[in-house]
Amino acid sequence: MADSLVVALDWTPNGNHLGFYVAKDAGLYAEAGLDVSLLSPHDKAYQGTYLASQDSSEGAPKYVTPCSKLAAGEAHFAINSPEGVIGWNTAPGRPQLKAVAALLRDRNTSAIVTLKSSGRARPKDLDGCRYASYAARFEGRIVQRMIQADGGAGEYTEDTPPMLGIWNSLVSGNADATWVFMQWEGVEAKLKGVELNVFNVCDYGMPYAYAPCLCAHPDWLAQNSDTARRFLAATAEGYRRAAKDPAAAAAALVRGAKIENDGFEVDAALALGSAEYLADKMVDPETGAWGRMEDAVWDEYIKWLWEAGLLTTGIQSRHPDGGRSFSLDDLRDGKAGERIPLASVPKVFTNDYLP
Repeated sequence: MADSLVVALDWTPNGNHLGFYVAKDAGLYAEAGLDVSLLSPHDKAYQGTYLASQDSSEGAPKYVTPCSKLAAGEAHFAINSPEGVIGWNTAPGRPQLKAVAALLRDRNTSAIVTLKSSGRARPKDLDGCRYASYAARFEGRIVQRMIQADGGAGEYTEDTPPMLGIWNSLVSGNADATWVFMQWEGVEAKLKGVELNVFNVCDYGMPYAYAPCLCAHPDWLAQNSDTARRFLAATAEGYRRAAKDPAAAAAALVRGAKIENDGFEVDAALALGSAEYLADKMVDPETGAWGRMEDAVWDEYIKWLWEAGLLTTGIQSRHPDGGRSFSLDDLRDGKAGERIPLASVPKVFTNDYLP
């Protein structure tokens, strides 16, 4: 009997996920004795975070993310940002979820963007803007440091629309800037003739780590090491095939999303453009390895967060208590708890389960 695994995706099916869909479409998971489900955040379980809440009852909706599902045992793997990984490893009372693979070897594929028509042509121009935020613990302060590195004050408004609507909030003019993956929203903008100003995250003093990352619970890994290795080996082969044949990978993404994710429609031209953009950004061209991470990359990013004053005990909340949890505005204003000693940050990743 095949081992069942759930992978909680960080976004609706897109180019960053090519290797998973190729591996499933080609039967690589089945050959490895695995029955893998790919959970997209357009699922109704994500109301209140990725989706607008449909619950009219009193009280705040449960804040569900891919990694909260991982922590709760509702998924075996989940995708997160590098700062999200650090957040899980530095928040008291939460499991220290570990990055087990970098989906991309290129660390500069995400960017803060504005519409070309806005006239906000560089990060310092974001002072006074409305930034559409994913409401992550370090996000707003990272954007603030990028603005300051370009000579701005770093003073702006951080709005939090439902996450799957963030891109449309920029295009429709309801936001002035947001953070996107160039392989998806960047390609979509080109296909639709939407001109963007692009501020790549590594170009303004921040040594960004691997984005996105695949994460797992360390307890589950310790108890299921063989399953984890079989899954990652099949996934690595999926990414290698995607890099070698982007057109076939794009077709597998379109086909697989419709089958795997309740008929979800991925635009074929967008999938192809994304796959072509990512073809040289997934696999090491010299070794053919996928997913491997380096201590120096993580160490440099964590040190930057600490030196910039971002590595603090405060966590974000839409219902802050002013002690352990704070609003996004509080965090940007420096009301973010105590600084976390750099030496106390545990190792946040492992390559031990990769082929």
